[in-house]
Amino acid sequence: MKNTIITLALLFTFLGLNAQTHSHSGAQPLSYPNIDGYVTLKTDLHMHSVFSDGKVWPTIRVEEALRENLDAISLTEHLEYQPHKEDIPHPDRNRAYHLAMEEAKEHELLIVPGSEITRSAPVGHNNAVFITDANELLHDDAKDAFTAAKKQQAFVFWNHPAWYAQSMAGTPILSDFQKERIKKSELHGIEVINTVDYSEESLALALENNLTIMGTSDIHGLIDWSYTQKGNHRPITLVFAKEKSIEGLKVALFAGRTVAVYNDLLVGKASYLKPLLKASIEIVSAAYIGKTQVLEIELKNISSSDLLFENAMSFTFYDSSPVFEIPAGESKIIKIKTLNRLGSLDLKLEALGAFTAPKEHPMIEWKINVE
Repeated sequence: MKNTIITLALLFTFLGLNAQTHSHSGAQPLSYPNIDGYVTLKTDLHMHSVFSDGKVWPTIRVEEALRENLDAISLTEHLEYQPHKEDIPHPDRNRAYHLAMEEAKEHELLIVPGSEITRSAPVGHNNAVFITDANELLHDDAKDAFTAAKKQQAFVFWNHPAWYAQSMAGTPILSDFQKERIKKSELHGIEVINTVDYSEESLALALENNLTIMGTSDIHGLIDWSYTQKGNHRPITLVFAKEKSIEGLKVALFAGRTVAVYNDLLVGKASYLKPLLKASIEIVSAAYIGKTQVLEIELKNISSSDLLFENAMSFTFYDSSPVFEIPAGESKIIKIKTLNRLGSLDLKLEALGAFTAPKEHPMIEWKINVE
């Protein structure tokens, strides 16, 4: 009996130590400021459950999104690729959406109906969201699937266009098929960030063809295991809508009002990325140090992304590098040698972690009144 007690004690001690070394801490809620005229919606419109090739039940996707304070998600199950169909037969391709809707009914999380049209290159993988019936998108000919999506007034975007499994060089190739879809208004967006991959070439295609810039997790397993425990948050698309509603979200996506975000990487058109970055920095204080001409400014980052800046003014900094980071939710004090005591200052910083085009960073300006 004594040996049994000792064995159990050792077992529980081992389990306790093992639990401590394998963290299951939850993801931090994501927060990004609104910009003038719009509500900033945090969305992930590309994910999977066991109703295609994912590893979790649809309700888990809802629970993960609620923990991270997302505003909208879509379970975009593969229409054609169904590896679990012998274990989970479901003739209705809308089943994952219905289960997610039921789970989210007492919450403010928007569930967007969607599906993934899955083909090899040159068609590739494409998500159709805001559909009315996924079953009607099941066609042998990919052109017919896109036509059906258009009839349902779906917003369609090209998934992971730089995926090396379909493009050996790891760069996207805009095929004649996709050019035709764009011309017929059957393809409206493109992922520039998918899982952990950012494609500059995809951003170039978005700008050249007026496609909405998207960022998605394409999650198959658990968000915690794929992102949180590795110190990351999932890639998302920030959508700037007139209101938080399915219709407001849809209108904004068709209008291209988005910024793709993955940790400290922000990608979008200047017209939306610049006001987002400006709103993400709160000017806490601005005052001269004693009788000097050194102006001390405290900046607070109210977003969930670490923001990296470089001084773009003619004035130089007093005691820090011209390149500096303001971690998410934290403050940074910069000291500027203005040479004369000013009543106001135009603070001008280049956002090094943000891109409005391949290798192009936005310049952000704040008009600061000195105390």
